[in-house]
Amino acid sequence: MFSKYRFRRIVVETQLSIYPPDGAALTREEASTSYLVIRHNVRTYQSAGVVEVIKGKQNAETAVKKYEVGQASSDRHEGWRYFLEKTEMKAGTDPTEATHRRQAELDNRETKEQLDTDALVDRQKASR
Repeated sequence: MFSKYRFRRIVVETQLSIYPPDGAALTREEASTSYLVIRHNVRTYQSAGVVEVIKGKQNAETAVKKYEVGQASSDRHEGWRYFLEKTEMKAGTDPTEATHRRQAELDNRETKEQLDTDALVDRQKASR
């Protein structure tokens, strides 16, 4: 499979494969797993949510680079960055829906961790 990218009137053909630029083959899991592309601010810790849900690690890394290249320098200077996170969500899921589902998952994990911590503290108090 070939794809063409136009950049300043130059046409470059690249062969797409399961081999990333470093030459190492992707595992089946990396090629078939879905990833969230998330926008967040490293200065304020504010999340702008999920930007896209993509299948395959290489595709997701390429998408992050695409967002970074298209990002205004002032936006980057303000602290906005993109990162990947593995997910069980289906590639192509609506970003707003994916953001809500991710937040619900984070809330559930946080609640579980708090309950586990509370139970540990209660056990420690009881053993004294």
